Amino acid sequence: MPSTLRSDAVASTLNHLLATEEKQDLVAAFAEAGVDMAGDYPVELSAAELAERTKDIIMSVSREGGDLLYLLARAVRARTVVEFGTSFGISTLYLASAVRDNGGGRVITTELQQDKARSARENFAAAGLADLIDLRLGDARETLRDLPGPVDLLLLDGWLDLRLPILDVVEPRLRPGALVIVDDIDLDIGRGFYQDFLDRINDPAGGYLSMRLPVHQGVQVCLKLG
Repeated sequence: MPSTLRSDAVASTLNHLLATEEKQDLVAAFAEAGVDMAGDYPVELSAAELAERTKDIIMSVSREGGDLLYLLARAVRARTVVEFGTSFGISTLYLASAVRDNGGGRVITTELQQDKARSARENFAAAGLADLIDLRLGDARETLRDLPGPVDLLLLDGWLDLRLPILDVVEPRLRPGALVIVDDIDLDIGRGFYQDFLDRINDPAGGYLSMRLPVHQGVQVCLKLG
């Protein structure tokens, strides 16, 4: 964890959340929620139905992934950050910490499930970062349509099949030099959801430079060109 986070309320909140996440048996938790992680992605379920079934499961970046988010947000001096996929707010806290240490700004994040959103707000308050975070409840394809600009960093960490549509929504607000960070790029659920995304990002005419970093289940970092 970056040294700026080690001695304050952010570190305490993050350590508690990450320790709880690391104790989970994700395969068993998803099975109990009626989602077979070893089978086909449940395309018959809507995003709202999936969110409701998995409302008690912590799905977030790893510790190393969180440190990477903090580093990258500091590196581009991010003041306006957009996040798709709040869950319990772990990645949001890393991003908000970076925004705080960059001199202030706003993290706009969105969560579909209201119980998770409530818990995330409690975690933001406990960490002392609530004033930097705008949590929007609802479908990100709608909640992220109204954004201030320019956006310095976009984190895509929600449902896999919605990441490209969310990029479409936010992309017009990305400034030249903004970063798009995609977590779990190596996660294989047998549906090829990422191929269209990677084709888009890696197209020379698409306006991005992109590379995969070997962090946890893979992180794709994309630089928006001018």
